[in-house]
Order: sequence, then C-alpha cells, then structure tokens
Amino acid sequence: MILGIGTDICDIRRIEQSIEKHGERFLAKTFTQIERDYCNSKARPAMSYAKRFAAKEAVAKALAGAETGALPWHAVEVRNDPSGRPVVTLSGKAESRLQSYLSENQSGQIHLSLSDDYPYATAFAIAEAVPAVRETS
Repeated sequence: MILGIGTDICDIRRIEQSIEKHGERFLAKTFTQIERDYCNSKARPAMSYAKRFAAKEAVAKALAGAETGALPWHAVEVRNDPSGRPVVTLSGKAESRLQSYLSENQSGQIHLSLSDDYPYATAFAIAEAVPAVRETS
C-alpha cells in the first residue's frame, strides 16, 4: 500500500554555489559522511550532491502529513547498492515518522529514483507499507 509520494527538482548550480560559498559547513550540515564520501569520489561532485539533496526533499514529502513538520537532513541518507540503484536509509525522526504510518503487521519501504540533466537533478520517492515477513520456526 502506498503511504505517500514525493518529488523534487534541484538546480545543480545552486548546490555548486552553496559548496563554493559555504564549503564543508554546508556539506556537513546537509549530508552524512557516507554521502559526502560518495559524492566527493565523483568527477562532478555537485551533481551527486544535488541528486541527494532532491532525494532528501522527495522522501520528506513522501513521509509528510498534515502536521509533521520538517525532517533533519541527516535523518534521510541516500546510498547506492552494488548495482548502483539508489537506496534510502532512515533514522531518527524520519524512521519514527514512517513507523507511525504502519500497523504491527507491516514494514515500511522507500523506493527512490534519481536523475540529472545539467543544470537540474530530480528525485522521486514512494513510501510503501508492505506485509511484514514472519519467521517460521
């Protein structure tokens, strides 16, 4: 069952300017160390940062409710699995928010798609409730 969807577009030039103006202060405030390590390993780090920025916004929108408020930047972490597919790890307030939408026989999953075409990066997120898998003895 779909709990929410979110999308966001980010101007890569804006991220380039923020990195140029604020440097590590901006990066450390907005991205986890894992995200920074990944983005900094790329030929054009700002493009990767912009996709992750858009992803954080899209996930926050997918998890938003009428009275939920903003999520901390580090509560949504974007990684890539071995095939390169983006995956989301939630913690803190973001994880609690997802859990609040689930019944005891459900688990939550975030599906994420990222894309870029300079000067824009986009993200689309779907929050889903799926039946919890029960272990058999």
